[in-house]
Amino acid sequence: MPTRRTTEPTVEPITLAEAKIHLRVDGTAEDAYITTLIKTARAACEDRIQRTVPSTGLTLTLDKFPSAIKLEGPPIVSVASLVYIDTAGVSQTLNPADYIVDTISEPGFIVPAPDKAWPATQDRINAVNVVYTAGYTSVPEPLVAWMQLAIGDMYDNRSRSAAQPAVVQGFADSLLDTYRIFG
Repeated sequence: MPTRRTTEPTVEPITLAEAKIHLRVDGTAEDAYITTLIKTARAACEDRIQRTVPSTGLTLTLDKFPSAIKLEGPPIVSVASLVYIDTAGVSQTLNPADYIVDTISEPGFIVPAPDKAWPATQDRINAVNVVYTAGYTSVPEPLVAWMQLAIGDMYDNRSRSAAQPAVVQGFADSLLDTYRIFG
């Protein structure tokens, strides 16, 4: 089932001022464009490494409880709520004491607490919703460097061309390898 962003990051890993220094831009005429490039580079980075970069609110929706709930987009920071529709069709919030959140594994997981089991849900779509936060509190420098290179490439090459990729490859892409989730 899908994991979707429910809150956008409040701060990007690269500020407008930092991007402008990297691009050697002094004026303000292109601030809106550069801000868009920052968001685009962050989204491309997240897509390539299958992680959440700045702290972001996510919601995972499931039709029923699996044995373990897999939380995509590590690193997992916290789980705000686990809400399900019980067999009577009533929305219930599961007590956090009834489950364990694994924020160490990547991806993260939620499992029932010892001597607990998942409650029964109504047989319906979207019966379980997990609201959680994922992302780095301090973004690793190789990810920031890759995003800066991507911003520079997109800024310098505003028209897409087969000869000039929109996001740099080779060495720049290898900056992401340590952080990439495979699978």
